[in-house]
Amino acid sequence: MKTDIQPEFTDAKITCACGNVIETKSTKKSMSVDICSNCHPFWTGNLKQNTTGGRADKFKKKYGIK
Repeated sequence: MKTDIQPEFTDAKITCACGNVIETKSTKKSMSVDICSNCHPFWTGNLKQNTTGGRADKFKKKYGIK
């Protein structure tokens, strides 16, 4: 590995909009993200899934087919 062209790999802090701070390693010192695993609906269990039917059921409902 060429030492002259490699970026510096240092400790980094990733800050989420919810206030969560994650410490990791990166070529950037700090990063800001909008959503993380602490506030994402999939990981918190607040994900709402539409289980009212598939494509065929939606078509039948839209055009009134029984």
